[in-house]
Amino acid sequence: MKTLGMIGGTSWHSTIEYYRLINEGVSERIGKQGNPPLIIHSINIELMREQNKKKINAKYLDVARKLELVEADCIIICANTPHMTYSFVQPKIGIPILHIAEATGKEAKRLHLSTLGLLGNKPTMTGNFISEIIKNKFSIETVIPDNQYLNLAHHYVSKELTQGVFSQQAKDFFISQMKLLKGKGAQGIILGCTELPILLKDVSYDIPLLPTTQLHVKMAVDFIVG
Repeated sequence: MKTLGMIGGTSWHSTIEYYRLINEGVSERIGKQGNPPLIIHSINIELMREQNKKKINAKYLDVARKLELVEADCIIICANTPHMTYSFVQPKIGIPILHIAEATGKEAKRLHLSTLGLLGNKPTMTGNFISEIIKNKFSIETVIPDNQYLNLAHHYVSKELTQGVFSQQAKDFFISQMKLLKGKGAQGIILGCTELPILLKDVSYDIPLLPTTQLHVKMAVDFIVG
């Protein structure tokens, strides 16, 4: 098996999910007698809350280089938003970073979807580090909530979900946004916050929901045992 370096902490709740799901996924492939070699570096989430892109890039590069030095074969960033650092970090290290948007795009392509709704915090929805990869690599368009809903979505993610609070109000809000995105032409919905699948774990919907955490984990498991 190959060794996976994990950059977590943003939030630690999602990092736990990644750790659990990766171990379960590998066990399904190799049997329960073993488990994968994993190296976890957990970052203080306050770094992301500062929204200082230069500091965020520098920290993720520093951590990625440390994981490379301790012989990780590849890196997985255990959250959506920190993938904003990918274009800065990846060219400066010698091991691959498994990109969450590529894992999501592959699944959308398999399902023959041409337009996806994107839910997450404000930087994830309005940035290009998810939507551009999905468009450029898979020719799939993304749509996001209307401007008046972006701050409230960000509030629920940053003030509740990443702090381990999963309220009914947040759940109702994101369900309503899925309906609005479907009205905008979305054929599937990207759950682009690693806590959203936790919040919506018992929700069924009439168009596909693409939980980035689970899809990213599958990509990691394929790499580890591949």
